[in-house]
Amino acid sequence: MCRIFAEQDPQIYKVVTRSVRLNGYCTSIRLEALFWSILAEIAAGEGKTTPRFISTLYDEVLERRGEVGNFASLLRVTCLVHLRATRRETAVGEASDPRPVRSTWIPPRAAYRP
Repeated sequence: MCRIFAEQDPQIYKVVTRSVRLNGYCTSIRLEALFWSILAEIAAGEGKTTPRFISTLYDEVLERRGEVGNFASLLRVTCLVHLRATRRETAVGEASDPRPVRSTWIPPRAAYRP
């Protein structure tokens, strides 16, 4: 099983830095190439460019929470939520609920506390 993961093309996990404008300021975001690819896919589905999608997401999180925190991590998790939702749609045959899927993951320390 590990062979499937160990034989990945190094280009998909190569770290790529891109400049984007968030809340009126230029900044750079470092993500693995595969995450950039998934973000481009999500953005296209929303009818936006990748920078516009990222900026919109940032603005919406800022509006809802008052702060953004670790934005690169948020983008990675956004990609995973998108993939999970896509997998569910494929399993069901159609999208029954367009809302993002909420994670039920429990951190190992909390799950196995003595």
